[in-house]
Amino acid sequence: MKTVKILMMAVLTILSITLFSQTKAGRKDTTKHTVWYTCPMHDKVAMKQPGNCPICGMKLNLSKKEEMKMAVTKNYICPTHPEVVSDKPGVCSKCGMNLNLSPKEKAKLGFTCPMHPNVNSDKSGKCPNCGMNLVVKKTK
Repeated sequence: MKTVKILMMAVLTILSITLFSQTKAGRKDTTKHTVWYTCPMHDKVAMKQPGNCPICGMKLNLSKKEEMKMAVTKNYICPTHPEVVSDKPGVCSKCGMNLNLSPKEKAKLGFTCPMHPNVNSDKSGKCPNCGMNLVVKKTK
């Protein structure tokens, strides 16, 4: 009898923890997340806004983690303010320019070289590396 009570308490505890951990599911995340930019040469350099590396002066890129997060959703960015990101088309909140598809989303559209998959274009033409005709990308 005592073991049954202990098992029931354990099951109740696990169920309550599971239910409370799921309370955010289905709701829109409204918290402001920090986007990190890193230097391609110095992985210890991390900043909250785009700019240049203080060590070598190279342009900072989005960190690998940020790139993976943005790869999940369709992103639109401002051409002059890369920190302004939206999941749907619209206008930049800072300058009013139209938001464009991010480079990752542009790479999913258009044409590519059959021999060089890193060569992407939004219109047909020739590959700059080998001169082959670009083909329509296959959607996954």
